[in-house]
Amino acid sequence: MQTHEIRERFTQHFVKAGHTEVPSASLILDDPTLLFVNAGMVPFKPYFLGQQTPPFPNGTATSIQKCVRTLDIEEVGITTRHNTFFQMAGNFSFGQYFKEGAITHAWGLLTDPVEKGGLGLDPERLWVTCYLDDDEAADIWHEVVGIPKERIQRLGMEDNYWSMGVPGPCGPCSEIYYDRGPEYGAEGGPIADDNRYMEIWNLVFMENERGEGTGKGDFEILGPLPKKNIDTGLGIERVACILQGVDNVYETDLLRPVIDVAETLTGARYGAEHEDDIRFRVIADHSRTGMMLILDGVTPGNEGRGYILRRLLRRIIRSARLLGAQGPTMEKFMSTIMDTMTPSFPEIEKNRERILRVAVTEERAFLRTLESGTELFENAASEVRSAHGTRISGDRAFALHDTYGFPIDLTVEMAREAGLEVDIEGFDALMAEQRARAKADNKAKKHGHQDLSVFREFIDEHPTEFVGYEELQATSRVLGLVRDGQRISEARPGEQVDVIVDVSPMYAEAGGQLGDRGSFVLDGVSLPVEDVQKIGKKLWIHKTRIPEGAGLEVGATVESHVDEAWRHAARQAHSATHLIHGALRQVLGPTAVQAGSMNKPGYLRFDFNYTEQLTPEQLQQIEEITNSVVDADHQVNTTEMPLEEAKAMGAMALFGENYGDLVRVVEIAGPFSLELCGGTHVAHSSQIGPVAVLGESSVGSGVRRIEAYSGLDSFRYLSKERALAEGLASSLKTPSEDLPERISQLAAKLKAAEKQIADLHRQQLSAQLGGLVEKAQQVGEFSVIAEQLPAGTAAGDLRTAALDLRGRCGEKAAVIVLGAKDEKGKAPFVVAATPAAVDKGVRSGDLVKVLGEYVSGRGGGKPDMAQGSGSAPEGLAEGFRAIIEDLRSRS
Repeated sequence: MQTHEIRERFTQHFVKAGHTEVPSASLILDDPTLLFVNAGMVPFKPYFLGQQTPPFPNGTATSIQKCVRTLDIEEVGITTRHNTFFQMAGNFSFGQYFKEGAITHAWGLLTDPVEKGGLGLDPERLWVTCYLDDDEAADIWHEVVGIPKERIQRLGMEDNYWSMGVPGPCGPCSEIYYDRGPEYGAEGGPIADDNRYMEIWNLVFMENERGEGTGKGDFEILGPLPKKNIDTGLGIERVACILQGVDNVYETDLLRPVIDVAETLTGARYGAEHEDDIRFRVIADHSRTGMMLILDGVTPGNEGRGYILRRLLRRIIRSARLLGAQGPTMEKFMSTIMDTMTPSFPEIEKNRERILRVAVTEERAFLRTLESGTELFENAASEVRSAHGTRISGDRAFALHDTYGFPIDLTVEMAREAGLEVDIEGFDALMAEQRARAKADNKAKKHGHQDLSVFREFIDEHPTEFVGYEELQATSRVLGLVRDGQRISEARPGEQVDVIVDVSPMYAEAGGQLGDRGSFVLDGVSLPVEDVQKIGKKLWIHKTRIPEGAGLEVGATVESHVDEAWRHAARQAHSATHLIHGALRQVLGPTAVQAGSMNKPGYLRFDFNYTEQLTPEQLQQIEEITNSVVDADHQVNTTEMPLEEAKAMGAMALFGENYGDLVRVVEIAGPFSLELCGGTHVAHSSQIGPVAVLGESSVGSGVRRIEAYSGLDSFRYLSKERALAEGLASSLKTPSEDLPERISQLAAKLKAAEKQIADLHRQQLSAQLGGLVEKAQQVGEFSVIAEQLPAGTAAGDLRTAALDLRGRCGEKAAVIVLGAKDEKGKAPFVVAATPAAVDKGVRSGDLVKVLGEYVSGRGGGKPDMAQGSGSAPEGLAEGFRAIIEDLRSRS
């Protein structure tokens, strides 16, 4: 049975039982506690936490959620059951059925015959575990379902009690296992061997509330929840493994084709050697996870989600290289995994070109990193051999791994080829420190999750009626006041409060558009609204500071006013953002996908996935197309329609955004700009006014940003640019239209003059070098040249001079030490040694460190040449003397 069929059978089983089908949320949710969605229940957290009332007609739901867990990336492939990406199929009950319902639903799907819509598993091979004192669940399994008591086992808090890891809902759970047979391990059930007995489904009975604590079992149970809930999770990949009769999750219809391609590209064979098998599994697992992250809008970067994606893609490249691949591999891996996953996720097909472009670009960059890393490794290995050592230090290996992205196992392999070893213990210790810091940071973020339950009553019973699309003022009744997370009945002068009203004309921040500014007017006194935020997509929170001589009470009636100038300029910027997006796709093609935006009165920035810097000509095209749409005075149409209808029209949605069944579509100039958007917009494109593109820049690997002004801000910017051009034209006594050529001429002259000066300086320096050889002093068995060169000598000139002097010293055991005060007041320095001096034990890299201590600097290099820089040039003379004393002590 193919994986997509397993998914369909699961969904239909619960839909027929009255559950609402909920599409998978994006892997990226606006949740400060999570980097990625890591469990099927995550999108339902507001309902389990009591922050919102479930919107499902029967109080039940089912979903197959995309999940990513990356805590133990290094362990991937070592076991054959765990993936970084997996599909968690779940059914959820919010105060409806409880233990018996969850158990019988699960048992029915697993054991019903295939011809009746079930999965057809042999009931005699199913085992279950229950929490130690959960007699109720154990009795249901035995008396209602009919499982013999010997196949029902009890486990403690660590295994059969669930919580989110922070205060909130919790409860015992019951897990279902499948016996894969004696060839997989010992008899005796899951307690005896969890490899033979594979866990496939976890049924969580949420009935209690937990307090603070650490670990899986070290917390207090505060008491029962108001309602008993059900949260279950079935591992689609594990069920596929069983139904397809394969040994592990890497051999199912989703991942095995990637392994087959890897065999072709590398020449290695899966199943031949344990270490190679791990690399094959890494390639298969990470290809899928990387592809799904790119699909949901993640691009490689150096922090957060982008760092995780970059790490996954680089592990694919590294693993392929270690298996024997010589050239690029990413395109074939990604193409294969997209083919296997598209039946379950049809949206992959529309994004195929973009996914390939992001992955292949990252591969090219990393292959360059491997080249530079190889050079750095060779330097490290050379230093170890020169010092007659056999081991590359842990901190050097860690620097190669952490700073330069050079994989540790590649470092180990290359060291082995060079007859060296790596201090793995030291490396592991540094990695453990890094993981501990990351874990502590993650824990801090978890406990920083804001409690929004204070707003639940308003979300459920008094959602805000937003009238701001049509009106800029409204009569509103104050429903609630919240200060420092607590509800209050009255706000006093000087206090910052969150004000909740029944009707509001003010736009709450969303979709990249900042919230409106405005005021509440009460008894002739204006209370400024400094920001408007949204909670649960239904409730508007007005950030208000009570002025002197005023107050505000729950139940008061106020006049709500939007700052009209703010709204006008904000609408201009938001509509301009849509036009920039349309122009961008027209110039760059459909693979330039939005990665985020921000617009406020008069200004916008637009982030998009693209790997190349835009040319001035492309920017000019984008600006010209945008303004041509402005000039054409198109009507801006907004229409509400079902989500599926909007998608069928071609309306674009933002990655990571969860849309309701009914969405708002904003259309400008027909198909040129058609987007799902809840923001405020102008009525006609001409109302945007001029749009001035400021430029574009990189904001991360594969993500570019365009910034622009709109309306009066655009006019003011262009006016300043004109004044600047006129000023330059006047100073240079040339017409404005000739400025580019005139400035280019001056720049060329300046560059030629600077080159002349540099050449003259080098000639003067070269003329001095002969005299320096004659001034060399004999220090024991070494001929030493230690000289501070004229002020303004740059580091590059110092190095050239040192190489020249070393060459002039011929067969002598000579050491050259040079320093200077450069144009920035810094102190570059260099040490060079002839081959004869190196043979006598001189190490230039050690000597620059001595000199660095006297000039507040540092340096390094090879035995025959090293250099550095410091901030205290006045210490050069003393540093020279220290080196001379060091050399004298060797004689």
